[in-house]
Amino acid sequence: MNSNLMETTETAQNSQSSFIVAHKNQPLHDSVRQALESYFAQLKGQAPTNLYEMVLAEVEVPLLEAVMEYTKGNQSRAAILLGLSRGTLRKKLKIYGMLE
Repeated sequence: MNSNLMETTETAQNSQSSFIVAHKNQPLHDSVRQALESYFAQLKGQAPTNLYEMVLAEVEVPLLEAVMEYTKGNQSRAAILLGLSRGTLRKKLKIYGMLE
């Protein structure tokens, strides 16, 4: 597993586990919320565009990078870990320019 990912996150106990940001000891949910509040404050009243896609890409790319590293590039294993079909995983890897 990526050492940066291990340093910044750890999983909770149950199957509906949340991620904990280790250096702040808070759920990933709270970190995302704080980042968005900061982002909105920096906009100074301007309306953001494509916010959903921007946030999704900001989270999805490091998730895919970490899982692909963890599985040593094995797309079948990565798809299983992510709960995606292999085809969907390949599509996402292609979108983000991560296909080998």
